[in-house]
Amino acid sequence: MHRQFALVAALAAGFAAAPLGAAAFAQDIKIAHVYGKTGALEAYAKQSHTGFMMGLEYATDGTMEIDGRKIVVIEKDTQLKPDIARAALAEAYGDDEVDLAVGPVSSGVALAMLPVAEEYGKLLIVEPAVADSITGENWNRYIFRTGRNSSQDAIANAVALGKEGVTIATLAQDYAFGRDGVAAFREALAGTGAKLAFEEYAPTDTQDFTASAQRIFDALKDVEGRKFLFVIWAGGNNPIGKIKAMEPERFGIEIATGGNILAAMKAYKALPGMEGATYYYHDIPKNPANDWLVSEHEKRHGSPPDFFTAGGMSAAIAVVEGIRKAGSTDTEELITAMEGMSFETPKGTMTFRAEDHQALQSMYHFKIRVDPDVEWGIPELVRELKIEDMAIPVRNTR
Repeated sequence: MHRQFALVAALAAGFAAAPLGAAAFAQDIKIAHVYGKTGALEAYAKQSHTGFMMGLEYATDGTMEIDGRKIVVIEKDTQLKPDIARAALAEAYGDDEVDLAVGPVSSGVALAMLPVAEEYGKLLIVEPAVADSITGENWNRYIFRTGRNSSQDAIANAVALGKEGVTIATLAQDYAFGRDGVAAFREALAGTGAKLAFEEYAPTDTQDFTASAQRIFDALKDVEGRKFLFVIWAGGNNPIGKIKAMEPERFGIEIATGGNILAAMKAYKALPGMEGATYYYHDIPKNPANDWLVSEHEKRHGSPPDFFTAGGMSAAIAVVEGIRKAGSTDTEELITAMEGMSFETPKGTMTFRAEDHQALQSMYHFKIRVDPDVEWGIPELVRELKIEDMAIPVRNTR
C-alpha cells in the first residue's frame, strides 16, 4: 500500500513539473474558414477556399503542421447573410474553440462579423472582403486583412485613368463594397486633373441596366474631352457586357473597370485597349510563391489560379507565418507578432500596417489585350504600383 501511494505521488509530481506550455503546444491548431459557400458570390468563395488550403500546404512544406501541431480547418457557410455569419463565427470561437478565423467574401457580411471577433477576443483575418470600413471606422484590434481594400483599388485605378481633361461617371453596387469603392475612388482622383461627374448605384440583383445606363449617358454625352464609365461590381449580373451592347461609344464614352475573376473577364474581350488596375492576374507577379501556385493549380485543376485563389493563399501564409513568429496561438501574442509583419505571397511581399492591420501590397495597372486563343481579355502589365507608390489612408478611429 505504501509503495502504491509513493508511485502515485511520484507520477503526480512529474505531471505537475511538466511545463503546461508543452502540453498546450501539442494541441491541434484549429482555424475556421467562415465564408459564403452558397449564394451569389459562390465562385469567389470556392476560389478563396482552394487558395487557402493550397496556401497552408505551401507554407508548411506539405506537412499541414506548424511546429509539430496539426492544422485543422473547420468550414462555416455564411450563406451571404449577416445574421447567419455572426452566429457561425460565434459558434466557431465558442463551441468549436478555434484559435482564429478567416473570411468572409462579402463586405456587408464582414462588417457584421467584426464585433464578434472583438467580443470573443480572437483574430479574424479578413479575406477577401474589400470595403474600406472593415479596416476603417468599423475596425477593431482583432481584425487583420490580407485582401486589398477599396482605397488600394481606387488609388490604383485613379493612376490608370486620372488625367487632366478626363471626365468620369461611376456605376457601382448599392451596398458597402460599391459605396466605399466609389468614395475612395472620388478621393483618389483629387489632384489628378480628372473630374468625377456622376455616380450611379444599382441593387446587386439588377438584371436590366437600361435606366442606369441612360442616366450615365445623359450626364456625359455633352461633356468635352475623354469620358469614362468606371464600373465597380462584384459577383453575378456584371453590367459591362449589357452596357457595351448599348453602344456608349456613340457618345464618346469608354468603359473602364478593375480586374476580376477570369469568368467575368470574358466580357473584356469586347474592350481591347481598356485600362484599369487589378489586384492579381496569374501571369503578372514573378516570385516563387506565385510560380508554385500557378504550376500546382494547373496540375490539379487544369486552369490557372484566379483572382481570389491568390488571396486565399496569401491569408494562409499570413496565418502560418504569424503563428511561427509568435510561437503560439495566443491572441495577444499573435497580435504583437503580426503588427508590422511582412510575409511573401503570390503577389510578392505584403506587410500588415500596425495602425489598422491592413496588408499593404502591390497593385497592377493593366491594358487589355485580346488573343483569339484565350477566352478572356488579357490584362497586360503597364506598371506595377508598389507599396511605396500608393499613399493608402489610415481610416480607423480607434
